[in-house]
Order: sequence, then C-alpha cells, then structure tokens
Amino acid sequence: MIEILGKELSLRKLLYIITCSLFFIPLLVSSSFAEAPSIEEKLDAAFHDGELSGLHSVLVIHKGEILAERYYPGADQRWGDPLGAVNHNASQLHDLRSVSKSVTSLLYGIALAEGLVPELDQIVVEQFPEYEDLAADPARRKILIKDVLSMQMGTDWNESLPYTDPRNSEIAMEKSSDRYRYVLDRAILSEPGQKWVYNGGATAIIARLIEKGAGKPIDVYAREKLFTPLGIGDFEWVSGRDGVPSAASGLRLNNHDLAKLGLLIVDKGVWQGHQIIPVSWLERSFKPEAFTSVGLRYGLFWWLAPNGSPPYWAAGFGNGGQRLLIDEANQLVMVIFAGNYNQPNAWQLPVKVITKFVLPVVLAK
Repeated sequence: MIEILGKELSLRKLLYIITCSLFFIPLLVSSSFAEAPSIEEKLDAAFHDGELSGLHSVLVIHKGEILAERYYPGADQRWGDPLGAVNHNASQLHDLRSVSKSVTSLLYGIALAEGLVPELDQIVVEQFPEYEDLAADPARRKILIKDVLSMQMGTDWNESLPYTDPRNSEIAMEKSSDRYRYVLDRAILSEPGQKWVYNGGATAIIARLIEKGAGKPIDVYAREKLFTPLGIGDFEWVSGRDGVPSAASGLRLNNHDLAKLGLLIVDKGVWQGHQIIPVSWLERSFKPEAFTSVGLRYGLFWWLAPNGSPPYWAAGFGNGGQRLLIDEANQLVMVIFAGNYNQPNAWQLPVKVITKFVLPVVLAK
C-alpha cells in the first residue's frame, strides 16, 4: 500500500488515477462517498460556478449502467463552422474531432478481417500505384501500414500550429488538390517506425485504403459494417471541399452512440451476440507502439495510458475537449463533449471531469 495524506491507496488504484491525467493529480479516496453529492450534482454545481467552462455533456457508464449523465448549454461548432448557442441533449450530434481517428482504426480492423485492406507489414506506397514516382522511392518504401496507423511515418508533418493557420499540415492537406499525394510525398525526416509525430494525414491514408478495398467511401462503409449493427442511425461524417469525408476529424455522433463503441470494446468486439470487431484487432490496436510527446503511449490511432500491460485505459482524444475513454478492467466507458475548440488548454477540462468528479466515485465502488 502507498500512503498519501494519511490515506492508503493500492498501487493499482494510484497508477490508475495518475495515468488518467497528463499531470499528477492526488485524490483522496474517502469512505463517505455514499453520503456525498452524486457525480451529477457535483458537475452541476461546478458548471454553474464557472469551473467547467465549455463543457457540453458527460456520460459515464460503469458495469453496464449509467452512473452519470449531464448536458449543458453552450456555443458549438460543426467542423469549424459556428452553430451558435446549442442546448445539448442525448440526441444532439456533436463533433468528435480526432476521436474520428480511433473510429477509423476500428473500421480498418473490420476491413482487414474481410480481406479488403493490406496487412500491417505491407508497404504503403505499393497500395498507391497511381503515384509511380513515390512507389519507386526506396526511402518511402520503408513506410509500412503499421507506421501509418501508429503515426510513425517519419515524414515532415506539423499540426502544432493552430488549425486556423493554413501552414498547419492537416489544413494544408484539406486545401490541396490531392490529399493522398500531399500526405505521401512529404519530406522524410527520420526512419519510419522510430519517431511519433501527430499526423491527421495518416488517418486520411488509412481511410483511403478502406475505400479502395471496400469500393465505397468510409462513411458508407461505417454505416454498413459498424453503425447499423450497433443501432446507430443518426450520424454525419463531414467532408472536405473535395467531397471526401474527413477521416481524421469529421465524424459527428451523439454521446450515447459514441458510448456504444466504448461498450463494444469492453465486450471484446461483441454486440448482442455478434462479433463486430475481431478481438485480435482490438488487442493489436491497444498494444503500445510509440511514446508520444505528451507522456502517453500510442497504439493504432488510440491514446494509451503511460503504464500497465495491457494499458489501464485507452482513449480517443479530440480538439476542444472531446473524449472517449475506455477502461476494460473496470467495465468503464466515459464520453465527454466540450466546445473549447483550438484552445491549447482544452485538455484540462476533460482531465478535471475524469479525475475530480468521476474516478473517486468509480474507485470507491
């Protein structure tokens, strides 16, 4: 046991608390939670006190039951286009932003099981024979599918600039005449598979491979193979100016439907008795492939806890404070939607919701 502020925490619980945040946030596990206000009451009070500015909704499902569900009004966007003030609710579609990447990973796993897309050890440029010059480049032939899915392509890419800046690589990709060539012909700066660099273009490449193999856009494939089997009928996958759905950031779902994806993962890819996603793909997706620049590990388009084998949690992160967090061991799924788009400290809001309001209750159960 480890003692903090006079209270004993198991090492397992302590690591869980630490790794759900980018910073160490000590929490006091009290025995009086039964008498304390509920998660929902605490969230309401904090929101009305201005402590949770920009929060749109919180949905917490623990062991198959809803532990907390709250919605708050606030300004929102649709992939950068202002929607004005929105009264958020359970049926309201919301930008997932980069949580879209994690959903794209699930779709690749389904397509791989169907034999529609290349295995992870295949050479990426070989899948794009239309770019003969790139396919003939020995340096680019070192980039494998797994390097794309783990964002270790070794190419020049910069998403550290604001997404309002045309020099941001993802924005430049969206404005290019050919998004796939734009991604594949970036200058090679390091050996593929060695260095993690956040890269929305990688997701565009993976989505294109799904489209090539399935013979249909990723949004259509998603509807047929993932959303319809889960009873998800209302969704939107926003397209760029070229009409191509933005695999990196364009998906819009309501929070209950996003939570279904988390529950699907908790249940090893099975939904109502049907294997939707191969369990082998989920295990492979949550195998750490890289250490990121923010202290977390990274799988195949999934953020992973910095400790644990397997990692204690996996998550999709999205611009503005979007989160899908999954803890299989504790059968815990959390969805957080927020509207702090393009704010550098937007990550602090979901971290606060998770560590201050949710985890103390979950760990006490």
